[in-house]
Amino acid sequence: MGIEVVPYTPDRIDAVLAFNKRMADGNTGWGWYEHSEDEWLPKRPGVEVWREHYVAVEDGTDVRGAFALKPQPWFINGDRVLVTDWQGPVSEGLLSRKYNTLGLRLLREMLKRSPLLYSWGHGGDEASMLQMLKSLKWQIHPTPFCLRVVKPFRFLRKNRYLRGTPNRRLGLDALALTGLGWIGLKLMHAALSLKGLATGRAEAEHVEDFGSWADALWEKCRGDYKVIGLRDAATMNALLPREGWPHCFRLRVRRGAEDLGWVVVMDNQLSDDARFGELRVGSVVDCLAAPNDAAAVIGAANRFLVDRGVDMIASNQAHPIWAEAFAKNGYVILPGRRYFAASPELQKVLAPFDENQIGLHLTNLDGHGPHGF
Repeated sequence: MGIEVVPYTPDRIDAVLAFNKRMADGNTGWGWYEHSEDEWLPKRPGVEVWREHYVAVEDGTDVRGAFALKPQPWFINGDRVLVTDWQGPVSEGLLSRKYNTLGLRLLREMLKRSPLLYSWGHGGDEASMLQMLKSLKWQIHPTPFCLRVVKPFRFLRKNRYLRGTPNRRLGLDALALTGLGWIGLKLMHAALSLKGLATGRAEAEHVEDFGSWADALWEKCRGDYKVIGLRDAATMNALLPREGWPHCFRLRVRRGAEDLGWVVVMDNQLSDDARFGELRVGSVVDCLAAPNDAAAVIGAANRFLVDRGVDMIASNQAHPIWAEAFAKNGYVILPGRRYFAASPELQKVLAPFDENQIGLHLTNLDGHGPHGF
């Protein structure tokens, strides 16, 4: 009977659990969701973004792989187009050579269902998935990571990624304990902030959901971006439900009575994290404003997270003006830390990409969600 790719239905849950056990026993670090209906984005009437799951089933019983698709309307040069983010594929090719081509087959299955396919992540140009996508003539576009250290002592002592060798640990401890690291990081962020002093102060108000004010901002701002996902109130309330995951703060940013924009932030105390160890990490996971107001909006979000007591703040951004908005607020901008990958069919819609990439607005919510923070 071979392998068939089918929707993930409740009768497949036990087979997915068995798949996850094999992947765990093999120390792959991978598995798949234990619920057939997506817990974050189930399909709802009247909502234009959702996530659906598929599994690769061998001989009608055993699950050997899986992937998810997340359709969402985008506006590309003003035209409404349904594009799809993908998550996965995960397969037992990590365990057995028998399935070492299954990942490629699953990618082709995704393209059959959603030719206008993209992903945003992958973590580095050397990643095996990126190398495969390049060989398949996908468009690969690097985007930056924005970082601000709020509490230098804790950052130097707790950041696991930076403390990967004994010599690094010794050096960072010396910087922390002598106070030189605190002075250096504070001076660096202060110097970077100088170019943003003229942006004007705005205030952030924590709100429970997105209302008609958010629809008005969407209509006002969407024409300022060459490529942007639908961000009306209904879409944002689906992506960020009051209950369940993700646990975010929705901030309405205003100057006086004027709505400048909104921003979505997280505040997570991590534990034994592979990158950030025990740090308390603030993150900006989505944002919207007119480009001229971006720096003021990020300034308001930054003050909100600093007041909450986070150790550091991070964000993934694609649009140059939003990256510049973080820079104006003292953030270090690290290039090429996240990659946007567009299928050949999506490339045609995005052409000319050299022009449209400078107006591409992507945040974590355009991808798999605010994972990792």
